[in-house]
Amino acid sequence: MTMKYGLLTYEENAKFFNVGDNIQSLAAKQYLPRVDEFINREELADYKGGPTKVIMNGWFTHNIHNWVPSEDIDPLFVSFHINNTAAPHMLNEKGIAYLKKHQPIGCRDQFSADTLKAKGIDAYFTGCLTLTLDTYKVDDSLRGDDIYIVDPLYSYPSWEKVTYNYKRFLRSIQNGKIFRLGDKKKHLARFIDEDLLKSAIYVNQEPPAGKYTDAEKFAMAEDLLHKYAKAKLVITSRIHCALPCLAMGTPVIFVNGFDSFVDSCRFDGILELFNRIDIDAKTGNYTANFALEGKVGRDTKVKNLGKHHALAEPMKEKCRAFIGGQDKI
Repeated sequence: MTMKYGLLTYEENAKFFNVGDNIQSLAAKQYLPRVDEFINREELADYKGGPTKVIMNGWFTHNIHNWVPSEDIDPLFVSFHINNTAAPHMLNEKGIAYLKKHQPIGCRDQFSADTLKAKGIDAYFTGCLTLTLDTYKVDDSLRGDDIYIVDPLYSYPSWEKVTYNYKRFLRSIQNGKIFRLGDKKKHLARFIDEDLLKSAIYVNQEPPAGKYTDAEKFAMAEDLLHKYAKAKLVITSRIHCALPCLAMGTPVIFVNGFDSFVDSCRFDGILELFNRIDIDAKTGNYTANFALEGKVGRDTKVKNLGKHHALAEPMKEKCRAFIGGQDKI
């Protein structure tokens, strides 16, 4: 039977979907000679399409009861993140046996590698496959004057999030989040100048659910990568905006205002790659790990650190070897 090639797609939540997931799939797609099957990440156990190679990068998983993937899937585990809330369910006897069968498991973050190692699984840190998206890079002569601000401080309370449903609305009153709705604007104004806050192009990588087909989502992800590739500067709290920017040579500042373990465990080993502004979500006080004089403005120049190459090159080799040399890079 001829080997097929599969690409991961994703389920929406009730209100939004994350274009970053599609960006991660585009990172995998560049290594495939073709895409024969789109396979929903939450339905891997049910796949019955015959022998299919799938690069298993990204965040796992919402549907903990539908893990492990079916025997028809020939997986490459690279840039794999096991979510800390899903880990206890995914790493039952069956889950551990499955990952041991396909070890070594390349992990997107150090937390995932350590979690798997603690269960006796051979695992190592790879970083994120979106670091290999340099296929979207353009010549610097094509770089324009556009500065993008992409979902800054998106972990902060927002009207959409506190009113997501009735239960969350009540909880936001109890835990006081509803009284912090103005914090994002206030905290951003501390380190981005007024002119840039007004003139920047704002991007939301979590568009509304129920409006787009998978093909449209992938087109949206492609479009964003082409825009970021030509940007003068990108300021973001989204790793699947910041990491591709490193790959494409676009100057990027990562804004880190995360204060929960669910978030911080995802970044273990990744945050060091960025020029970064770290913010205390309670006070708004911030520090920068690069030379920042005054506030970030239209003339602010940052040079990416270049640390990502040491992670990107081994991942490329791994993916090429898995596919058997039939890649487009």
